[in-house]
Amino acid sequence: MTDKGADRLTWTRHDALMAIATAAVDLVGFSQGSVSETVPLTVAAALALVLAALALVARHSHPVTVLAVVLLLGVVPNLATPVPAPHFPISLVIALYAVVRFRRPAVAAPSCLAAVPLPSVGQGGMLLPPGWGVVANAAVVLLVAGSAVVMNRRQREAEAHQLLRAERAVAEERRRIARELHDIVAHHITTMQLMAGGARANLAHDPEVAREALVTLEDSGRMALREMRQLLDVLRAGEEAETGPEAPQPGVRDLDRIITESRLAGTETELTVDGPVRPLPPTVGLTVFRIVQEALTNTRKHAGEARARVRLTYGADEVAVEVRDDGTGAWPPAARPARSAPPRSGYGLIGMHERVALQGGTLEAAALDGGGFRVAARLPAPGGTGGGQGGERHR
Repeated sequence: MTDKGADRLTWTRHDALMAIATAAVDLVGFSQGSVSETVPLTVAAALALVLAALALVARHSHPVTVLAVVLLLGVVPNLATPVPAPHFPISLVIALYAVVRFRRPAVAAPSCLAAVPLPSVGQGGMLLPPGWGVVANAAVVLLVAGSAVVMNRRQREAEAHQLLRAERAVAEERRRIARELHDIVAHHITTMQLMAGGARANLAHDPEVAREALVTLEDSGRMALREMRQLLDVLRAGEEAETGPEAPQPGVRDLDRIITESRLAGTETELTVDGPVRPLPPTVGLTVFRIVQEALTNTRKHAGEARARVRLTYGADEVAVEVRDDGTGAWPPAARPARSAPPRSGYGLIGMHERVALQGGTLEAAALDGGGFRVAARLPAPGGTGGGQGGERHR
């Protein structure tokens, strides 16, 4: 809590209504006490009670000043209408609560001590407060201060939890952006490197193949820039007005493109689609796309001359994707020489696991006994009402 008051008085309609209600309650309570003691309520006492209640509108910005005003005005009814029965005005309860809530303990403690004797000054026509009245006041002060302390603790806990949730959200967004950047850079840069090498190797004796490689290289670079620009737009969200519609995130419909890129990069790649094709949720489609993209990138980077098979299977309530390579390019596996497959652990597989976990699915990624590597994921995707074409299709 800050120790400085606001520079200007600020209050709301709620503050005004609360002050009016407090004045009414204090007037009724004090007048009932005076009637029971056959002591008439004077105009000065009533005016002091109303002014003390109205001062509460400034309790948020100037709580200490408001408490001092309420304490001083509280002595006026005691002197003007000497009722012997003890009373602790509601306005004093609210003012003391505001001080403990919005000021440091070094300020709140003296305020509580002052609030113990002062409300009883002048009661029953006595200048010094009676001992039993001070005890009653002390009990009320302890109750009010304890309530304010408990509320302060709950507010701090709520703020800490809110800050923790915000930090977790930021960390999750950073991980998501890191996954996207890794997938974009790993796939497109690897493809561009292979395309550039192929173009250089064929430039002299086969210009047409070199031209196709350069076209693919240009498309891959353009795609990488577009996807990285989308991520930068996420980071800059709120800083600038949108200049145009956001490009859609890649999905299952883009698998043909990365299959073609994989083939042009020198990896013989086959895509098989099983089951009735249907639209998938955007996040599921993006996850499938990134899994295939990362798996094929790993194949080009780690498997040497290899052939890859991508199988996408639509189930009733899920979609499964599998990417498998042989590691040498020779089918079947029995015809391939024995070799030790290089490890393929790193940010790519970690990113795939995180993506699948966020969708509530499962992922398997491991080297095959006979050589090669397999990545398989199952993602929840409840079937829609629209019917798709069934059967197995190869691309």
